[in-house]
Amino acid sequence: MAHASPVSDLRVRTLDPLPAPRDVRRNQPLGPERSALVRRSRREVTDVLKGDDDRLLVIVGPCSVHDPEAALDYAHRLAAAAAKHRRELLVVMRVYFEKPRTTVGWKGLINDPDLDGSFDVLRGLRIAREVLLSVLDTGLPIATEFLEPTSPQYIADAVTWGAIGARNVESQVHRQLASGLSMPVGLKNATDGQVQPAIDAAITAASEHTFFGVDSAGRAAAVETTGNPDCHLILRGGATGPNYAPADIEAALAETRGAAQAEPGLAGALTRGLIVDASHGNSGKDHLRQAEVVRELAARLAAGEQGITGLMLESFLVAGAQPPAPLDTLVYGQSVTDKCLSWETTATLLDELAAAVELRRRW
Repeated sequence: MAHASPVSDLRVRTLDPLPAPRDVRRNQPLGPERSALVRRSRREVTDVLKGDDDRLLVIVGPCSVHDPEAALDYAHRLAAAAAKHRRELLVVMRVYFEKPRTTVGWKGLINDPDLDGSFDVLRGLRIAREVLLSVLDTGLPIATEFLEPTSPQYIADAVTWGAIGARNVESQVHRQLASGLSMPVGLKNATDGQVQPAIDAAITAASEHTFFGVDSAGRAAAVETTGNPDCHLILRGGATGPNYAPADIEAALAETRGAAQAEPGLAGALTRGLIVDASHGNSGKDHLRQAEVVRELAARLAAGEQGITGLMLESFLVAGAQPPAPLDTLVYGQSVTDKCLSWETTATLLDELAAAVELRRRW
């Protein structure tokens, strides 16, 4: 009879097997129409990032998805706004399932779908994939942050744009992950506000890598990647304050141009422009201030400012935020992580951004 090792897994309570990624995808297939939307929207995002499409990329949606019904309600409203402004804005919905925590807290729908500490990860994966497919059915492309190196095998085929967050931008694991993702990936400046780590991450992700991972059958594998040329910079502010002023934009772009000279052939979309995150450090996580930031940026775009290819907004049905709790006790459509703009404010801001892009074209 086998005995537990006296030196391994001493602090591991359980190891619960998960189904192979290909089995989850087979049971919840993307299908040809959704696949066509993902392919088309990835090309469109890349064209905007490289300046071949003069629309503004707007990545907007809840800080995190905790209620599939509310997320789909939001998606239908956003899809109508996206269609209204399709000539000026390329709208991609935030559908975030994994949340990095500064210490501890709710880690997202995949990790704990019932928001009660039961951690039914298999159910979380299935719900997450169902949400992705439902959002695609509205016609909206999807953005998400990749936090775990394994979870993309289950959901990345449905994602148009990916993000690596400020806490992970210096992580070799996440830089390698970005090098193999089949989509454009935005890299946020570090939490202390430094931009150089994100630029280094984009250069690193554009390179070829070999690293440990899993294949579609869930087996451990040595992963070899060709590099991702569509990585780019996101300014999100930091401990030193906001970094979306014109001088900040110009300084960041100057750094990317320097990186391109030092690493010719690896800069890709990095040097053509950047995305500004109107939330987080750029608004002090204050949803009211976030709206002011968006309006400041809209005015600058209308005045002809170049270099800003996209904006990120945190928005949900109801303004503000509430503590995570079991779903039946929560306010419907209000964030359980960062404070979000209300839908009504979001719709008005999208109108203003579309008008700003139309004016920018005259320049």
